Amino acid sequence: MSGEVIQFRRTTPTLAPILSLTATAMNSVNSIILDRMQSEIPLIPTLAGHLIAGGGKRMRPMLTLAGAELVGYQGTRHHKLAAAVEFIHTATLLHDDVVDGSEMRRGKEAANIVFGNPATVLVGDFLFSRSFELMVEDGSLKVLKILSGASAIIAQGEVDQLTAQRKIETSEERYLHIIGAKTAALFAAASRIAAVVAERTDAEEQALDDYGRNLGIAFQLVDDAIDYDTGTEEMGKDRGDDFREGKMTLPVILAYARGSDEERRFWQEAIAGFRTEDEDLAHAVELIRRHDAVAATRERARHFAQRACDALSIFPDGKARQAMVEAAQFAVSRGY
Repeated sequence: MSGEVIQFRRTTPTLAPILSLTATAMNSVNSIILDRMQSEIPLIPTLAGHLIAGGGKRMRPMLTLAGAELVGYQGTRHHKLAAAVEFIHTATLLHDDVVDGSEMRRGKEAANIVFGNPATVLVGDFLFSRSFELMVEDGSLKVLKILSGASAIIAQGEVDQLTAQRKIETSEERYLHIIGAKTAALFAAASRIAAVVAERTDAEEQALDDYGRNLGIAFQLVDDAIDYDTGTEEMGKDRGDDFREGKMTLPVILAYARGSDEERRFWQEAIAGFRTEDEDLAHAVELIRRHDAVAATRERARHFAQRACDALSIFPDGKARQAMVEAAQFAVSRGY
């Protein structure tokens, strides 16, 4: 099987196969999440539930469950670990919304708007703590090392992004390094631990890590493209958040590199925070479309998604592999 090239589907991909593959196990994971977000302090489950019950694709824990199916794992350890992965992700979202001053998350008011910044940060801390409790209960030092390491990398990536904010000179290389840390690290860890609990080979561990890492980069590239390509009603967050926050995402980096001197002056003022009105956002979107920056960003995402699919070539073809391939293809084609 090694070296096989897995071709992209010609039809529109969906998450249906991976949702079906992981449905039974995800019910167990959701029960663990619901149980472990409880506290005698009523505000904690109320605030956590505001985000956790608000939907989301559950992509990261789904990768742990799908990976377990792929390697033929027969136990249940991965259920608690998938819940730990989701708690890490949820904690980072709560903290991100405070840092960014976000007003929307998953189509409704962000927790920081409803409950305030202090409570949102502290409940994020609570969920991080719960994730580590679940890891310790699993008892594997290797799993603990992978997930705790990913948590540290995510935090570093967020700080790196913060220091790159409003800096027009941010390069594509640095941008990819940032998203590799803040997004892809957890995708990689979530995928890898499936092979660890199943006690599979180092090569299979690495293959799942490569799958998750490349999928995570593709996923974030598309998220960043969507911010300049989709209305709020489809996105579930305010369109133009990245623009107003002065984030140098790939669509902006490409449009700036390809722009005229006049267009570059606009970007310099906008990213510095001097051009943040609705008409400025509209002009930014026009410039990004003029230079095909969204299409180019999606093409980069397609490249990483293909790498994710190719990483699975060491595993035999079957329902699990096909579902994981289609999930990678969905990550590129989605509009939300």
